[in-house]
Amino acid sequence: MKDQALDLFAPLGPTYDRYAALLSFGQDPRWRRFLVSRMKVGPDDRVLDVATGTAAVAMELVRRSGCRVVGLDQSGEMLAEARRRVDAAALSGRIELVQGEAERLPFDDASFDGLTFTYLLRYVTDPLATLRELARVVRPGGTIAMLEFGVPRGLARPAWELWVRIGLPAAGMLISPGWREVGSFLGPSIREFHRANDLPVLWRSAGLEGVQSRRMSLGGGLVMWGRKG
Repeated sequence: MKDQALDLFAPLGPTYDRYAALLSFGQDPRWRRFLVSRMKVGPDDRVLDVATGTAAVAMELVRRSGCRVVGLDQSGEMLAEARRRVDAAALSGRIELVQGEAERLPFDDASFDGLTFTYLLRYVTDPLATLRELARVVRPGGTIAMLEFGVPRGLARPAWELWVRIGLPAAGMLISPGWREVGSFLGPSIREFHRANDLPVLWRSAGLEGVQSRRMSLGGGLVMWGRKG
């Protein structure tokens, strides 16, 4: 799954933010802003943004709180686009970009005041082990926050199923072959991840306390956050 995701998204950096917003009906940027709002950090704090992609969350963190951010991603192609965007926004003095893997972070224990990650746990072999590794580098009491796609419940579920089974692949096809693959991949990936994992239990098992979550956009987005015990 991880290698598949790397191959799938690597060429999409220059168009990622634009079409992620379009294909989520404008909701993805709103979800990211809410994610950042859960982080209680300030100008003296240092935050790690894992699976930083094009650095959208990293830049929002700096703009909102003035903190310093290290953005980590396994994709060199995504980091190249992130670097271009960070430079264009004149934020290179506050954001450092590093290539690396979430499962083996190249940082010391308790070296960050907070941590964010976006659309990550669906792509790792062992979500619990990865979450424990993320918590390892955060100081006790620091906030960890996640954005992930959700699966709507109730009356919204049939509309979601129609979109991910038919609408999303069709829309991706109109954009490019790469986005057609993403459109076909996402629905099964999201559905299987939530079928296999109880996220609140996972977070508490990783040593996180005060775990809270917010289902957004009728359940299509999920933001979860807690603090390191």
